[in-house]
Amino acid sequence: MKYTLLSLLLVATCFMARAQEYSSSFNALRLPVSSHVAALGGQHISLIEDHPAVGWNNPALSANASDLSLGLNFMTYFSGSSWMGAHFVKALGERHTLSVGAQYMHYGSMDETDALGNTIGKFNAKDILIGGGYSYLLSDRWSGGANLKFYFSNLADYSSIAFALDLGLNYFDEENDFSLSAALQNLGTQVKSYDDGLRTHLPLTLSLGFSKGMAHLPIRFHVTLADITRWKSSYFVYPDKDEANNGRNKSISLGTRMLNHLVVGIDVLPTDYLYLSLGYNFRRAYELKAAGSSHWAGISAGGGVQIKRFQLGISYAQYHQAGNSLQFNVGYTL
Repeated sequence: MKYTLLSLLLVATCFMARAQEYSSSFNALRLPVSSHVAALGGQHISLIEDHPAVGWNNPALSANASDLSLGLNFMTYFSGSSWMGAHFVKALGERHTLSVGAQYMHYGSMDETDALGNTIGKFNAKDILIGGGYSYLLSDRWSGGANLKFYFSNLADYSSIAFALDLGLNYFDEENDFSLSAALQNLGTQVKSYDDGLRTHLPLTLSLGFSKGMAHLPIRFHVTLADITRWKSSYFVYPDKDEANNGRNKSISLGTRMLNHLVVGIDVLPTDYLYLSLGYNFRRAYELKAAGSSHWAGISAGGGVQIKRFQLGISYAQYHQAGNSLQFNVGYTL
């Protein structure tokens, strides 16, 4: 089964090379549902953690979650909007794990205007995301998994529906605290568009990442390369804004291209029940700086603690120029 999952990832990679670049109407699919992942930069796929939301970004990781674990998350996205959800994991024997999750994004109330810019009323916008996952422990160190997600988006009188598939593979050497992962996210299609006949792609992405703990220091490093199949000039954001091309440059160096894919993070682990995290997402920093924010926008931070069966986590990050985001997680093992 390990080779079957790897083959699926390779086939999907060939498909992705022909897909549309980064832009999408379903960017809520990119948001992390774990405060720990958010604190490390938001896109890590190799974090081994006993939390029910751990498999949302990489379904293979659900194999590491405890049986009958429940998690709730809440995030202030930007002014007037919020992102919340719940996740549950059930183990079936020693090798099989099922997971379910639901996320709700509310963008708040916005002004509705006519063609002349006159305010004629108010409208609301929201996204609903429901998913189910399966992970399988292939061996003592290898696990694989898949998620199927249903996405419903509503904007005033318009709505859209999409389905997405995630595939993931993970190698975990517990003795040496080393985790290596590959994950394909949001392989799917829009089945109902906001405007009939006008469809958009899902934010399809393939990522590779690893996590490594130090043998004699309470530190763990996380490195992820995201969107590794996207190398067209239209994808890249230049760190120094150019008004003529809106922050994009067709002749940027290979080093800057690589940084557009790089997400790094570090965990400081004073005890087995406490973590403090710091992360940096280069592409997010470049995008927000091109929009007028500080380069420090790529920084994220957070921490968490486990108290018996309870898990508590909090993180800080910035996903939008309109404001900063705080995310809270609560987990409980029944």
